[in-house]
Amino acid sequence: MNYPMIRFVLSWVLKVEGLLLLLPCLISVVFREREGMIYLGVAAAAILVGEFVSWFRPENREIYQKEGFVAVGLAWLLMSCYGAVPFVLTHEIPDYINALFEVVSGFTTTGSTILTDVEALSHTSLLWRSLTHWVGGMGVLVFILMLIPGQNGSHMNLMRAESPGPDVTKFVPRVRNTAILLYKIYLAMTVLQMAVLLLTGMPWFDTVCITFGTAGTGGFGILNSSCAAYTPLQQWIIAIFMISFGVNFGFYYLCLCRKPGEAFRLEEVRCYLAIIFAAVLVITWDTRVLYRDPLQGLREAFFQVGSIITTTGFSTADFALWPALSRTILIALMIIGACAGSTGGGIKVSRLVLAFKSLRQELYQTIHPRSVRKIRMDNRPVADVTMRSLYAYLVTYVLIFGVSVMIISFDEYSFETSFTAIAATLNNIGPGMDAVGPVENFLHFSVLSKLVMIFDMLAGRLELFPMLILFYPGTWKKH
Repeated sequence: MNYPMIRFVLSWVLKVEGLLLLLPCLISVVFREREGMIYLGVAAAAILVGEFVSWFRPENREIYQKEGFVAVGLAWLLMSCYGAVPFVLTHEIPDYINALFEVVSGFTTTGSTILTDVEALSHTSLLWRSLTHWVGGMGVLVFILMLIPGQNGSHMNLMRAESPGPDVTKFVPRVRNTAILLYKIYLAMTVLQMAVLLLTGMPWFDTVCITFGTAGTGGFGILNSSCAAYTPLQQWIIAIFMISFGVNFGFYYLCLCRKPGEAFRLEEVRCYLAIIFAAVLVITWDTRVLYRDPLQGLREAFFQVGSIITTTGFSTADFALWPALSRTILIALMIIGACAGSTGGGIKVSRLVLAFKSLRQELYQTIHPRSVRKIRMDNRPVADVTMRSLYAYLVTYVLIFGVSVMIISFDEYSFETSFTAIAATLNNIGPGMDAVGPVENFLHFSVLSKLVMIFDMLAGRLELFPMLILFYPGTWKKH
């Protein structure tokens, strides 16, 4: 285990988090809030400690796959544990476990909250809360790859451990250049959404926070009503951008390379859009008796389908009151999630496509036992190692989901509450159903349940294994 390099990566995580904490300080100046001084002190401490530790540069800068997973898991734990400190020191979330739940929900782009009154927070804390979404959406390690020196293979192992989806594809030969390209696309889409929302008359602070939540597919609102108070036009815009950020960023890369035909031939993207289209149609029909205006029903369905499948978590209606069919579809979308290589969570559409293709192949080979056929994705054969990792992921996902539901069931809430609470946290969605619906919160759960859901949020964002490997005894043995 290359501990010096892991320590070096963690020092950069602390420095970057310190720099990010300076942004809320600027907001505190604008709104003349005293909380900014606390954020300034926390930021300065992170920068100084991170700078001191990073002075001791490791001689061996190689990070193999094991180190990559450990570094990413520890980085997200460090980032979350330290990011909760300002909430506690400002006394806006005085209990540390609650503050940790909130900031983990932010960094993992989950959007579940323990707050009963969001509007009671200062503008300073509201910005930090939303900024965690934007940072966590693309991944802080992906950002750091643009900064820290290291072997190109090391960068790839870090990126593979943090990026969502069954596999990481390099757009360009150097991984650092891939990271830069990803953030350019991410930043451009973020700025575009801000510009469009400002043109509709949305207040600038709301625009910034809502855009951060949309880009990271996180869903922290700054109003108790989430997005219900915004105009229909603004809701359409937010919904369109949520769905756009749930698309595989490889799609945008191909479009930039003037290959739109190849981009729209990506099976995952086509399947993702088809699922959205079908879900919107069915829910619009199923909720027709709730909305006198058909256009309003279509808008509500489009917004909530886009919010749930991308695991953003914004809401414009209390969908927990919708008919059973609509709620069942939304729960299914919670599990499916967005595309691999996007900022969304969930199992990912690509895994779903590969699972169905694997099932079809098994059925075919049962009928034709002598046939030899490879599973293909986008007209390319899928490697056996990718399929093995898919099966391992699905089995692990089901085990974590089941055990988590059993543990939080000790709190004696309904099965719908317990099931959707884990679905919401493990898939990084935000709201669930019943007692954790879009107008409710997670404050009422016990400390044990909150710790379980904190683990689930981190595991879900990091594709399970970077968190699990921290608890595997063989990881820390000397070989």
